[in-house]
Amino acid sequence: MSAAEVEAVARRALEEADADLNALAQPLFETALAHEPQGPLAGVPFVIKDSGPFARGVPFALGSRSIRGAAARVDHDLMSRFRTAGLVALGQSTAPEFGLSFSTEPVRYGRTRNPWDLTRGVGGSSGGSAALVAAGAVPLAHGNDGAGSVRIPAACCGLVGLKPSRGRTPCGPLTGETGFGQIVEFALTRTVRDTAHLLDAVCAPTVGDKYIAPPPTRRYTEELCTRPDRLRVALMTTAWSGTPVDPQVAQATVAVGQVLEWIGHDVAEAHPAVDADALVEASMLAAVATGAALLTAPRRPDPSLLEAVSRQVLIETEAFTALDVMAAADAQHRVTRPVGRFLTDHDLLVTPTLAQLPAPHGTLDYDDPRHTVRSWLRRIFEYGPFTAAFNVSGNPAISLPLGQSREGLPIGVQLVAALGREDLLLRTAAQLEQAVPWKDREPATFVG
Repeated sequence: MSAAEVEAVARRALEEADADLNALAQPLFETALAHEPQGPLAGVPFVIKDSGPFARGVPFALGSRSIRGAAARVDHDLMSRFRTAGLVALGQSTAPEFGLSFSTEPVRYGRTRNPWDLTRGVGGSSGGSAALVAAGAVPLAHGNDGAGSVRIPAACCGLVGLKPSRGRTPCGPLTGETGFGQIVEFALTRTVRDTAHLLDAVCAPTVGDKYIAPPPTRRYTEELCTRPDRLRVALMTTAWSGTPVDPQVAQATVAVGQVLEWIGHDVAEAHPAVDADALVEASMLAAVATGAALLTAPRRPDPSLLEAVSRQVLIETEAFTALDVMAAADAQHRVTRPVGRFLTDHDLLVTPTLAQLPAPHGTLDYDDPRHTVRSWLRRIFEYGPFTAAFNVSGNPAISLPLGQSREGLPIGVQLVAALGREDLLLRTAAQLEQAVPWKDREPATFVG
């Protein structure tokens, strides 16, 4: 097939999927964004997330009614690499307002529906991308992750979702770091292979970046056929905060531990000593960084058009002091250090990605005026208590669709490794994909 034929099929698939899922933030681009026709992923259909400014000339709204007429003046550095890789960007996927929710149900776009069960959500904040990949409309899609925003949609939609190490993918040119280093850009895919290929295409640091991850020793695609040495694997099924974990989710995680033991790794129950309150305080940095970006924008958002938690983010950001920033940075250290120490004694940590099955629509109400920023963080961390710690610490983490509930819903299991060890994550993920294959599972809404 020619690239033009592939694009035509993808356009039809995206429109068909969007009719059921409400996952596109705007109509498809009239023409695909410019890309390198000889790149390593040339001709592969793709969508970008409404989390701009991301692609030069493309309007963005950050999922908000308050942003109108905004368009990126330059490419994000990662978008430049997507173009060089040859990815054919055809549209823009939905996201919650300002990316600050684990559900994708903004007032601006309405609910994005889960292809496995249209009454349930897709997670957030990269929910539209996850829905379109899961439905077979595109094989991979852009996402970013500030507390679980790639991994949680991956878990909800039965996908592979990698959050790379801090500094593995670029964050410029408009920012030196995003969310005080807690927000990382990458993508969602259906297979470990596709994740490895995309990471190979985009992972080099940009000159001058504040954070630079240790360079890989070889291409990540080469790791897929490399058997890892006997690993020391820690298994965790209880949340640091004590929030309940659905028994089906816990059992799926235990089953992954059993598979790893059967493969030949050493598995024991253990977890880093993370303080749940420190995790909330450290995550305030990402929230107020978002607020600060909006408050210093050329045109401030109209508060009357914001959802309730967004208004509160702006109010609390303006009241945040240098002493508050120092206290939150200290809380970040109280998360980063125990995670780092733990992963010197263990090669991998295995946890659930979410504490619950994909939630029915309306479970997380971002427009609830009773929330402070901290109470909102605690609310979403009840739903997804296992992911944010590794944004705070900077460790690479991947969600794999290794379980399925009695209701037929996907269950994601998270693997975490030491800083810079995406190679180890991908080797182990490839082993698990072979032992517990998921490629033949298709959601009820699937355009393939």
